[in-house]
Amino acid sequence: MKIAFLGPHASFTQLAATQLFPDDELLPQANILDCFNAVNRGEADKAVVPLENSIEGTVSMTLDYLYKTPSIKIEAEGVMPIAHHLMIHPENNMEDVEKIFSHPQALAQSFHFLDTEYKNIARQDFSSTAAAAKYVSENRDLKIAAVANQFAANLYGLKIVNRNIQDFEQNHTRFIVISKEQSKYNNDHLEVLGEKSGMLINLPEDHPGGLHQVLSVFAWRKMNLSKIESRTLKTGLGNYFFFINVQGKWEDVLHGNALLELQSINAEVDFLGNYKEFLLES
Repeated sequence: MKIAFLGPHASFTQLAATQLFPDDELLPQANILDCFNAVNRGEADKAVVPLENSIEGTVSMTLDYLYKTPSIKIEAEGVMPIAHHLMIHPENNMEDVEKIFSHPQALAQSFHFLDTEYKNIARQDFSSTAAAAKYVSENRDLKIAAVANQFAANLYGLKIVNRNIQDFEQNHTRFIVISKEQSKYNNDHLEVLGEKSGMLINLPEDHPGGLHQVLSVFAWRKMNLSKIESRTLKTGLGNYFFFINVQGKWEDVLHGNALLELQSINAEVDFLGNYKEFLLES
């Protein structure tokens, strides 16, 4: 199979994709939209993209494209502990560094460490942690460093000067496997953390108690919602769709009737699938 992932090489998403699809062809993509397009056009069978970080929150682009491409569903989730390291060219010294490059989320997740240890060194956003590491490896003459992962340090031959610089130990990123098939992904080599269903819900009009009606469908059935998040429809202020996760295995009668009741109150529902959540290694 061909698996698209948010690149470049040595990104955290590649690390996730490598564990989820160790024997398949991995195709790096420049951005999240390219991952969705690769699947939608049949250039890739599946794609791995980030959905949420425990510190920085939901990746809004992923939610937006799930909503805009209803043909694409979710097959699995992978949760990975995130470890950031500060690295330089092996022939340079940290004392000479004048600028630190990385993805905005990596810089934000390491803000307190960098502000304490390297307060006077400027920081600059880069397209990804891996791209920042590659840039450092290719520019020995520049006095720069990168925040990236161990995979990137190994791939580009960089020297790690500070390990695990993330501000919080409980720094995890949730990745999803997307495809145009509602098939079940399974992997006997990965620990299963749980099972859930995902859906996008859009209320056709704003009226008092509208969201309460939706939540009541799940509440009286004692269906546990592990996530509910609103996202703007971009059609005007106050217009939103909702991304909802329901914990547990799919039960045809219980879950099926819930979907029917949602439709009966004129809620538009895009059922993204019932899928397992796997633990990945950093």
